[in-house]
Amino acid sequence: MTKPRIALVIGILCISIFPVLVRLSLTPGLISAFYRMLFASGIILPYVLITKQLKIPSVKLFMLAALCGVVFGLDVGVWNIAIQESSATQATLLTNLSPVWVGIGAFLFLKDKPKRNFWIGTLIAIIGMVTLVGFQFFLNLDFDIAFFFAILSGMLYAVYMLTSKFILEAMDVLSFMTISVVSSAVALGLISFIMNEPFSGFTNMGWLVLVVQGLVCQLLAWLLISYATKHMRATRVSVSLLGQAILASILAWIFLEETITLQMIIGGIILLFGIRITFYTKEILLFRISKKMNSKAF
Repeated sequence: MTKPRIALVIGILCISIFPVLVRLSLTPGLISAFYRMLFASGIILPYVLITKQLKIPSVKLFMLAALCGVVFGLDVGVWNIAIQESSATQATLLTNLSPVWVGIGAFLFLKDKPKRNFWIGTLIAIIGMVTLVGFQFFLNLDFDIAFFFAILSGMLYAVYMLTSKFILEAMDVLSFMTISVVSSAVALGLISFIMNEPFSGFTNMGWLVLVVQGLVCQLLAWLLISYATKHMRATRVSVSLLGQAILASILAWIFLEETITLQMIIGGIILLFGIRITFYTKEILLFRISKKMNSKAF
């Protein structure tokens, strides 16, 4: 399980750049999501076609992968709008409730039910997230369209995680990512056209940000995260992705001159502790206890 965990860590590093790029507001939220998928599609689709690595086990799996891509595209678009219409803090916190939705969905629909350590770890991680963003945040919470968009983003993300876990049991990562990202680009392109979003007229920095989003935050990050999802529990992956909040805060401190307080550091430590708990299993704990008992016996 070492390789999937390494892939997950690197994937989280890649997507942690995304909130910082969105906060720059160099392009509209919806069109930003479209170009993120389009640039990723422009690399992965020609590659799998030329190398003949696109493998579709069945029409059913193809349709599910395409639907998965549409859901993920809507998730990114909705989240971008939530960030730009409210605060990045509010959007990030509410969207990161997704592990709760993933856990509920896994309990209802997956054979591999969430263990007790998942619920304990998730609760601690969310407490850490709340501490990270600050309790004052809740006093200024606005129950507006951005609030509901952020909640919707978390739910869409949970649907994506659960559906992708099911699909990846029977489909390779590269084929799934290709179908998913192309369908995302098509869906977001149509929605952007209908809503009369601008497809051009951005600054050079704006285009550079869009390219980075597509190649790093989407293509590289989600190839790695999908690989981790294929070999790990979807619940563990979803909770682990909360770690991006810590990295995003550090990057915002470096590039956007946002402050990092002692409270944020404490919240980050609690969050990481919660994530770590979800990786404990009953078997590992029993092994460690028995090992300690045996060592004492000697």
